[in-house]
Amino acid sequence: MTGRIIIDLFTTLDGVAQAPGGPDEDTSDGFRFGGWQATLPSQAVMRSVTEGMQTLDALLLGRRTYDIFAGYWPEHTTGPEGFIGQLFNRVPKYVASRDAGIELGWQGSTRVGDDLAAEIAGMRERHQDVHVIGSVGFVQTLLAEQLYDELQLWVYPIVLGQGKKVFPDGARPANMQLVHAESGDGSTLLLRYAPLPGEPTTGIMGG
Repeated sequence: MTGRIIIDLFTTLDGVAQAPGGPDEDTSDGFRFGGWQATLPSQAVMRSVTEGMQTLDALLLGRRTYDIFAGYWPEHTTGPEGFIGQLFNRVPKYVASRDAGIELGWQGSTRVGDDLAAEIAGMRERHQDVHVIGSVGFVQTLLAEQLYDELQLWVYPIVLGQGKKVFPDGARPANMQLVHAESGDGSTLLLRYAPLPGEPTTGIMGG
């Protein structure tokens, strides 16, 4: 069976996916709401994330997210998050970067990006579920080129009014199919989409 590329993003109602985890995660462009997810704990989200870990057998990350993960997860392999750290340390990690000279010190890490379509095709042959976590800048490329199989959004009931969005102005027009929707505690909403071919069409209402 061909493996899947699954994009996982935490997002606000206005589509912001920048720095949900902490104040210093990504302060670019003066973003002042880093860590917005931390004040909105959700058992439903944690349960969904844990379920996704059951089949995850590789990570595909943008460079910024990779650096954050590499600096955190190798040191967090016990306690409540320990199963995540152990899993991330064990599975192969693919890092999207144009810099052929980057040093990737986290065990099991490989650079990709010279021919992303071919490299992702190879990942699908080798793995069951490759997860793209965060990496909102890199996600724009995957969405534009439709190099993914599922876009999974955990939507939180807040509006920030600034920050990097899942679909910023200038995003490539695309059709999607909703394959799953689920409400959680704290008013969080899980939405899963699959790509469809072609671009949106227009018409006249009632015509």
